[in-house]
Amino acid sequence: MSGALAIAAAYVIGAVPVGFLVARAFGIGDIRGHGSGNIGATNVLRAAGRVAALATLAGDIAKGYGAVWAAAWLAGGALAPKALCAVAAVVGNCWSVFLGFRGGKGVATGLGALLNLMPLAVLPAIPAWLAVVLTTRYVSLGCIVGAACVPLGALLLGQPRLFTLAAVMVAVLIITRHQENITRLLAGSERKLGGNAAPHVRTREEPSR
Repeated sequence: MSGALAIAAAYVIGAVPVGFLVARAFGIGDIRGHGSGNIGATNVLRAAGRVAALATLAGDIAKGYGAVWAAAWLAGGALAPKALCAVAAVVGNCWSVFLGFRGGKGVATGLGALLNLMPLAVLPAIPAWLAVVLTTRYVSLGCIVGAACVPLGALLLGQPRLFTLAAVMVAVLIITRHQENITRLLAGSERKLGGNAAPHVRTREEPSR
Protein backbone atom coordinates (compact mmCIF):
# COMPACT_ATOMS: atom_id res chain seq x y z
CA MET A 1 0.00 0.00 0.00
CA SER A 2 2.81 2.41 0.87
CA GLY A 3 4.45 1.68 -2.51
CA ALA A 4 1.26 2.53 -4.41
CA LEU A 5 0.87 5.72 -2.39
CA ALA A 6 4.46 6.67 -3.15
CA ILE A 7 3.97 6.15 -6.89
CA ALA A 8 0.75 8.21 -6.86
CA ALA A 9 2.50 10.98 -4.93
CA ALA A 10 5.43 10.96 -7.37
CA TYR A 11 3.04 11.34 -10.30
CA VAL A 12 1.26 14.31 -8.68
CA ILE A 13 4.54 16.00 -7.77
CA GLY A 14 5.82 15.46 -11.29
CA ALA A 15 2.58 16.80 -12.73
CA VAL A 16 2.98 20.26 -11.17
CA PRO A 17 3.37 22.44 -14.32
CA VAL A 18 6.30 24.57 -13.20
CA GLY A 19 6.91 26.27 -16.56
CA PHE A 20 3.23 27.06 -16.95
CA LEU A 21 3.13 28.67 -13.49
CA VAL A 22 6.42 30.54 -13.93
CA ALA A 23 5.33 31.98 -17.27
CA ARG A 24 2.12 33.26 -15.72
CA ALA A 25 4.08 34.78 -12.84
CA PHE A 26 6.27 36.62 -15.38
CA GLY A 27 3.22 38.00 -17.19
CA ILE A 28 3.44 35.76 -20.25
CA GLY A 29 0.06 34.12 -19.76
CA ASP A 30 -0.36 30.58 -21.07
CA ILE A 31 3.11 29.48 -22.23
CA ARG A 32 1.46 26.89 -24.47
CA GLY A 33 0.42 29.75 -26.75
CA HIS A 34 4.01 30.87 -27.29
CA GLY A 35 6.92 29.50 -29.28
CA SER A 36 6.87 25.71 -29.52
CA GLY A 37 3.93 25.45 -27.11
CA ASN A 38 6.02 23.39 -24.69
CA ILE A 39 6.04 24.16 -20.95
CA GLY A 40 9.74 23.41 -20.49
CA ALA A 41 12.63 25.74 -19.74
CA THR A 42 13.74 26.17 -23.37
CA ASN A 43 10.40 27.57 -24.48
CA VAL A 44 10.13 29.66 -21.30
CA LEU A 45 13.56 31.10 -22.15
CA ARG A 46 12.35 32.19 -25.57
CA ALA A 47 9.11 33.64 -24.24
CA ALA A 48 10.06 35.08 -20.84
CA GLY A 49 13.84 35.30 -20.60
CA ARG A 50 16.68 33.75 -18.65
CA VAL A 51 15.44 34.28 -15.11
CA ALA A 52 12.12 32.62 -15.85
CA ALA A 53 13.87 29.79 -17.69
CA LEU A 54 16.26 29.17 -14.80
CA ALA A 55 13.35 29.17 -12.36
CA THR A 56 11.56 26.63 -14.54
CA LEU A 57 14.64 24.45 -14.88
CA ALA A 58 15.33 24.52 -11.14
CA GLY A 59 11.70 23.80 -10.29
CA ASP A 60 11.45 20.87 -12.68
CA ILE A 61 14.69 19.33 -11.42
CA ALA A 62 13.60 19.85 -7.81
CA LYS A 63 10.22 18.20 -8.31
CA GLY A 64 11.83 15.15 -9.94
CA TYR A 65 14.33 14.86 -7.11
CA GLY A 66 11.61 15.46 -4.51
CA ALA A 67 9.32 12.83 -6.00
CA VAL A 68 11.94 10.12 -5.52
CA TRP A 69 12.80 11.43 -2.07
CA ALA A 70 9.12 11.23 -1.09
CA ALA A 71 8.97 7.68 -2.45
CA ALA A 72 11.92 6.62 -0.33
CA TRP A 73 10.25 8.09 2.75
CA LEU A 74 6.80 6.63 2.09
CA ALA A 75 8.05 3.20 1.03
CA GLY A 76 10.76 2.83 3.64
CA GLY A 77 13.63 2.93 1.16
CA ALA A 78 12.56 -0.10 -0.89
CA LEU A 79 14.23 -0.14 -4.31
CA ALA A 80 11.21 -0.98 -6.48
CA PRO A 81 9.02 1.97 -5.37
CA LYS A 82 11.95 4.37 -5.74
CA ALA A 83 12.61 3.18 -9.29
CA LEU A 84 8.92 3.31 -10.24
CA CYS A 85 8.55 6.78 -8.71
CA ALA A 86 11.32 8.15 -10.90
CA VAL A 87 9.33 7.00 -13.91
CA ALA A 88 6.03 8.20 -12.41
CA ALA A 89 7.42 11.71 -11.91
CA VAL A 90 8.39 11.92 -15.58
CA VAL A 91 5.00 10.56 -16.64
CA GLY A 92 3.40 13.28 -14.49
CA ASN A 93 5.46 15.96 -16.19
CA CYS A 94 4.63 14.69 -19.67
CA TRP A 95 0.93 14.03 -19.02
CA SER A 96 -0.04 16.39 -16.22
CA VAL A 97 -3.43 15.95 -14.57
CA PHE A 98 -3.37 19.73 -14.03
CA LEU A 99 -3.14 20.43 -17.78
CA GLY A 100 -5.66 17.93 -19.12
CA PHE A 101 -3.04 15.16 -19.33
CA ARG A 102 -0.75 17.23 -21.51
CA GLY A 103 2.58 18.64 -20.48
CA GLY A 104 6.29 18.84 -21.10
CA LYS A 105 8.97 16.52 -22.37
CA GLY A 106 10.28 15.21 -19.07
CA VAL A 107 13.93 16.21 -19.44
CA ALA A 108 14.56 18.32 -16.32
CA THR A 109 12.14 16.28 -14.21
CA GLY A 110 13.87 13.09 -15.35
CA LEU A 111 17.24 14.64 -14.53
CA GLY A 112 16.12 15.42 -10.99
CA ALA A 113 14.53 12.01 -10.45
CA LEU A 114 17.57 10.10 -11.70
CA LEU A 115 19.97 12.35 -9.80
CA ASN A 116 18.29 11.17 -6.63
CA LEU A 117 18.18 7.56 -7.76
CA MET A 118 21.77 7.19 -9.03
CA PRO A 119 23.70 10.47 -9.23
CA LEU A 120 26.99 8.99 -10.46
CA ALA A 121 25.27 7.44 -13.49
CA VAL A 122 23.63 10.76 -14.37
CA LEU A 123 26.63 13.07 -14.08
CA PRO A 124 28.27 12.04 -17.42
CA ALA A 125 25.02 12.90 -19.22
CA ILE A 126 25.35 16.56 -18.24
CA PRO A 127 28.62 17.28 -20.12
CA ALA A 128 27.31 15.18 -23.02
CA TRP A 129 24.22 17.41 -23.20
CA LEU A 130 26.36 20.53 -22.90
CA ALA A 131 28.80 19.41 -25.61
CA VAL A 132 25.99 18.68 -28.08
CA VAL A 133 24.19 21.95 -27.39
CA LEU A 134 27.36 24.05 -27.62
CA THR A 135 28.49 22.44 -30.88
CA THR A 136 25.12 22.20 -32.65
CA ARG A 137 22.89 24.67 -30.74
CA TYR A 138 20.13 22.05 -30.86
CA VAL A 139 18.76 21.72 -27.32
CA SER A 140 16.48 18.88 -28.36
CA LEU A 141 19.40 16.84 -29.71
CA GLY A 142 21.34 17.44 -26.52
CA CYS A 143 18.39 16.22 -24.47
CA ILE A 144 18.06 13.07 -26.56
CA VAL A 145 21.78 12.28 -26.28
CA GLY A 146 21.83 13.05 -22.55
CA ALA A 147 18.82 10.84 -21.88
CA ALA A 148 20.42 7.96 -23.79
CA CYS A 149 23.66 8.31 -21.79
CA VAL A 150 22.08 7.60 -18.39
CA PRO A 151 21.14 3.93 -18.91
CA LEU A 152 24.63 3.33 -20.31
CA GLY A 153 26.16 4.97 -17.24
CA ALA A 154 23.96 2.84 -15.00
CA LEU A 155 25.13 -0.34 -16.73
CA LEU A 156 28.82 0.63 -16.60
CA LEU A 157 28.59 1.48 -12.89
CA GLY A 158 26.71 -1.68 -11.99
CA GLN A 159 23.64 0.07 -10.62
CA PRO A 160 20.77 -2.08 -9.32
CA ARG A 161 18.82 -3.68 -12.16
CA LEU A 162 15.62 -1.87 -11.17
CA PHE A 163 17.38 1.50 -11.29
CA THR A 164 18.86 0.73 -14.70
CA LEU A 165 15.43 -0.30 -15.97
CA ALA A 166 13.98 2.95 -14.63
CA ALA A 167 16.70 4.89 -16.49
CA VAL A 168 15.82 3.04 -19.71
CA MET A 169 12.12 3.82 -19.25
CA VAL A 170 12.81 7.50 -18.55
CA ALA A 171 15.06 7.71 -21.62
CA VAL A 172 12.38 6.09 -23.80
CA LEU A 173 9.77 8.54 -22.50
CA ILE A 174 12.00 11.56 -23.17
CA ILE A 175 13.02 10.42 -26.65
CA THR A 176 9.40 9.59 -27.52
CA ARG A 177 8.30 13.05 -26.41
CA HIS A 178 10.91 14.50 -28.80
CA GLN A 179 9.46 12.71 -31.82
CA GLU A 180 8.49 15.94 -33.56
CA ASN A 181 11.93 17.40 -32.84
CA ILE A 182 13.58 14.32 -34.35
CA THR A 183 11.48 14.75 -37.48
CA ARG A 184 12.56 18.40 -37.75
CA LEU A 185 16.20 17.53 -37.04
CA LEU A 186 16.18 15.03 -39.89
CA ALA A 187 14.51 17.62 -42.15
CA GLY A 188 16.97 20.35 -41.14
CA SER A 189 14.17 22.59 -39.86
CA GLU A 190 14.67 22.30 -36.10
CA ARG A 191 15.08 25.66 -34.40
CA LYS A 192 18.51 26.30 -32.88
CA LEU A 193 19.09 27.87 -29.50
CA GLY A 194 19.11 31.62 -30.01
CA GLY A 195 17.52 31.31 -33.43
CA ASN A 196 15.22 34.01 -34.74
CA ALA A 197 12.53 31.85 -36.26
CA ALA A 198 9.04 33.30 -36.09
CA PRO A 199 7.23 32.27 -32.91
CA HIS A 200 4.48 29.70 -33.16
CA VAL A 201 1.17 30.61 -31.55
CA ARG A 202 -0.95 27.60 -30.76
CA THR A 203 -4.51 27.46 -31.91
CA ARG A 204 -7.30 26.07 -29.77
CA GLU A 205 -7.40 22.87 -31.85
CA GLU A 206 -3.68 22.06 -31.67
CA PRO A 207 -2.48 19.54 -29.08
CA SER A 208 0.06 20.64 -26.53
CA ARG A 209 3.54 19.23 -27.00
